[in-house]
Amino acid sequence: MANKKFINGKEYNIIKLLGHGKGGYSYLAEYQGSFAVVKQIHHEPCDYYSFGNKIEAEKNDYERLLKTGIRIPKMYAIDTENEIVLKEFIDGETVFDLIRRDISVRPYIKQVREMADIVRSYGLNIDYFPTNFIVRDDLIWYVDYECNEYMDEYSFENWGIKYWSKTKEFMDYLAKH
Repeated sequence: MANKKFINGKEYNIIKLLGHGKGGYSYLAEYQGSFAVVKQIHHEPCDYYSFGNKIEAEKNDYERLLKTGIRIPKMYAIDTENEIVLKEFIDGETVFDLIRRDISVRPYIKQVREMADIVRSYGLNIDYFPTNFIVRDDLIWYVDYECNEYMDEYSFENWGIKYWSKTKEFMDYLAKH
């Protein structure tokens, strides 16, 4: 990715890579003195998840999550042709980084359970992996837009909780990445 990206005719300066997920690369970007996140969709293979149209999924999932009222970053723009999403930058540390540094995430477990209850009431699951949650002002934000139809096996209590402390699953993931 170049150091500059054009989205809807506006030039954004890419500062650094924030993360790489199964759907895309997220970068911290600057535009006229403000920060934002530029997510560039990728089409790299993923052996444990199948995708349809990723950019349409971003848009549709964002709209579904907006209805739930959980804390998510605002979507500022979407460029379907170039498969880029521009969204609000939520400054803070990920829950994953806190766990890795042996900082208790106990205060955030209650919040993620509340989010899980809310999205479940809409028939949805979100991706409970701790890299998808940022802490800002003692509140967690779900910074991914991915959501799927509710399946009990992928609920927070049955899947996500396995990664919200230094469990075997968390340590195995850390060793591989």
